[in-house]
Amino acid sequence: MKVVAFNGSPHKEGNTYHALRIVTGELEKEGIETEIIHVGNKSIRGCLACGQCGKKRDEKCIAGDEVNEWIQKMKEADGIILGSPVHYSSIGATMKAFLDRAFFVAGNNGGIFRHKVGAAVVAVRRSGGLPAFDQLNHYLTYSEMIMPTSCYWNVIHGTTPGEALQDAEGVQIMRVLGRNMAWVLKLVKNGKGAVEEPERENKVATNFIR
Repeated sequence: MKVVAFNGSPHKEGNTYHALRIVTGELEKEGIETEIIHVGNKSIRGCLACGQCGKKRDEKCIAGDEVNEWIQKMKEADGIILGSPVHYSSIGATMKAFLDRAFFVAGNNGGIFRHKVGAAVVAVRRSGGLPAFDQLNHYLTYSEMIMPTSCYWNVIHGTTPGEALQDAEGVQIMRVLGRNMAWVLKLVKNGKGAVEEPERENKVATNFIR
């Protein structure tokens, strides 16, 4: 099994990275392969709202760049972790641009992230962590992903790179999340073929202004 994690921080090894490493470290202890991809330092434009991914259905965004490669990594993985710092009580702009495009492509191509195990983690200096955490979870829940939980909300605190490791409760949250995610991944793997998967329904769109 493999889990791919995305670091939405501009800093390669800032506190978002350290949060992801705690989670992936627990996964690796359970024999699960992991990969962390640095998104936050890239130049990723936002969604063009062109709808071409739904028309072509080739699992690609017409804007190109690294996003299409990352979509395929997510498709091939058993689990996905989204990690972001907090900017004005929100996720980083580059991370949002990536997620908007990747998850829109996935939804318009048969729900390619559906029933994968997905989790979100957030690193913050002081406050705004919960709105950002909630924002990341929107992508996971909309895509019908399976979400493991921890012993508190998945937020860790720190300012300078590595300072989050001093947040004892935050470290525990990430560690418990990693262990629970490994357990859920194994449940899903062992359940395939033994438990019937519900059929995917086509999305119903109700427009309120006609």
